[in-house]
Amino acid sequence: MEQYLSHPVFETLASVAAEEQIRVFVIGGYVRDIFLHRPSKDLDIVVLGNGISFAEKVGRKLQARVSVFKNFGTAMLRHQDLEIEFVGARKESYRSDSRKPIVEDGSLEDDQLRRDFTINALAISLNHGTYGQLVDPFGGVEDLDNRLIRTPLDPEITFSDDPLRMMRAIRFAAQLAFRIDEAALKAIESQKARISIVSKERITDELNKIILSPEPSVGFNYLFDTGLLRLIFPQMADLYGVDIVKGKGHKDNFYHTLQVLDNLSLYSDDLWLRWAAILHDIAKPATKRFEDGHGWTFHGHEDKGARMVPKIFAQLKLPLNEHMKFVQKLVQLHLRPIVLAQEVVTDSAVRRLLFDAGEDIEALMLLCNADVTTKNEYKIKKYRSNFELVKQKLKDVEERDQIRNWQPPVTGTDIMETFGLGPGKEVGIIKNAIREAILEGEIRNDRTEAFNFMLSTAAGMGLQPK
Repeated sequence: MEQYLSHPVFETLASVAAEEQIRVFVIGGYVRDIFLHRPSKDLDIVVLGNGISFAEKVGRKLQARVSVFKNFGTAMLRHQDLEIEFVGARKESYRSDSRKPIVEDGSLEDDQLRRDFTINALAISLNHGTYGQLVDPFGGVEDLDNRLIRTPLDPEITFSDDPLRMMRAIRFAAQLAFRIDEAALKAIESQKARISIVSKERITDELNKIILSPEPSVGFNYLFDTGLLRLIFPQMADLYGVDIVKGKGHKDNFYHTLQVLDNLSLYSDDLWLRWAAILHDIAKPATKRFEDGHGWTFHGHEDKGARMVPKIFAQLKLPLNEHMKFVQKLVQLHLRPIVLAQEVVTDSAVRRLLFDAGEDIEALMLLCNADVTTKNEYKIKKYRSNFELVKQKLKDVEERDQIRNWQPPVTGTDIMETFGLGPGKEVGIIKNAIREAILEGEIRNDRTEAFNFMLSTAAGMGLQPK
């Protein structure tokens, strides 16, 4: 393994270890990523002794500032392109009501045993005589070869002690395209209620990493099948299932949502756009109705879904800022381009879509394109062809009318100054009339035309310029 310890910092670590006559290992993600052929800039160093003291000595050699976290018994420094964390080898025990461990000094074996998964328990010696030697007591290399997530301890104990590890197991499976060991899966099912002792912020952090994985459906299928999703995000679990009335069923909106999310993930790694995919049909269970002679409907699910977004973001401790508003807007608008693709595309409809979507029009079109999940090849070709027409129409109309970044060619101030008015109902009526005339194509988005239209509209209301 020596060839993977070529960074000069390893020589420094080894020399301090020799001076202090202390055993030192690089452990965890850096070692795992060697076998996965992935670059890693994070080093976890475990010391059979005082990790903080060792870090401070390394810091002096590297002339790097050391941050000490006494409550956790860890220290960290940054050197060149690396972030290095130091900890003394330890063993851990847990109380049933907390995922915060009781920590004692331990051996390397104790430290590896406390790791979450076998693939994260791999260690490489940094001591002279054994330098570069791999320590793999739980078959982590074999699990990497078999693309398997497995725990060093009995998984029932591992997940009961620290329930966040259930989310981490699913996150690693999604990120690495690994499968979870059967015993570990059963343990997640049996221990799922323990997730209640984990903070919402930590759960959502792992959830976001699942959402950002190459194929997010892998993680969501595990979350659903183990019962975790019902506990952490019940609104999404509610999408599951198909009702049949008079021989007519609707599509399973849970699996449809996963397909949309996967489709979108091929083209965008924007977390908030992916959240829009997750939430675009979130109100379908609440709006589902069966109509005789027609079948299943979900009327208004886009409006109700948009109203649900702030509550879901608050529930999951997601930011209630412009990211939430972006997701809310896309949920509200996600049907509009699809309707346009099914009908004759009028300039007026395109202008209104550009006005409502504004700067988010490309994101909306990506979402809507991903929302086409039919297996019918003819329908797919028809949708895709019509979508291209809509996209071209959007481009043509925007170039001509410049609706996307809407700035009224005649402002409320212009109206008040022209007619000697104060703020009031008449100003709003005239402003709306000008906007509607532009969106309908009655006048161009041009100041002169808009000003003349203002004069004629005001005259009809009995108003004359002062």
